[in-house]
Amino acid sequence: MSKTKKIVIMTGLVLLLAVTAVFNFVLAGSVSGDADSGDLTAANYFSTYRTERTTTRNEELLQLDSILASTESGSQTYQDAIALKMQIVEMMEKELLLETYIKSMGYSDVVVSIGLDSENVNVFVNSDGLSHNDFLTIYNMLWTEAGCDPASVNIMPINSES
Repeated sequence: MSKTKKIVIMTGLVLLLAVTAVFNFVLAGSVSGDADSGDLTAANYFSTYRTERTTTRNEELLQLDSILASTESGSQTYQDAIALKMQIVEMMEKELLLETYIKSMGYSDVVVSIGLDSENVNVFVNSDGLSHNDFLTIYNMLWTEAGCDPASVNIMPINSES
C-alpha cells in the first residue's frame, strides 16, 4: 500500500473519530441538561447507555481499523485485529437480537450488554419489577437463543417512573 493511501486512510479515520466525539459531546450535553432538572428517567438511562456503548464500540473499531491499515495483511497482529473486530461485530449483533426478542415479550425498553472478556450477560429491563416467571422467561430466551449460561446472566429491572 502506498504512503499516500495510508495517509488518506488515517486522515479519514481521524475525521471519523472527531465526528464521533462531537456527537458524543452534543448528546451528552442534551442528556446532562435533562438530568440537572430532576431525576434521570428510564428513557434517558436507556438512551444514554446505548449512546455510550455505541461511542465506545466505534472508538474500538476505529482503533482496530488503524491497526489493520498500518500492518501487513499476513502478520499475526493483522490476524488478531481482524479476529477481535469480528468478535465485537458478532457481540453487537447478538446484543441487538436479544434486545429485540426481549422487547417482543412486551417490555417497552431493554438493553443487553455482553462481556467481551467474560461470559457475563447483563440485561436491563424497563420495568417497575419483574415476577419470578418474567425472570424465568428471559433466562429461557437467553439460553435458547444465545446459549447463555443462567449463572452468568444478570437481569435488572430499571424503574420507569422518575
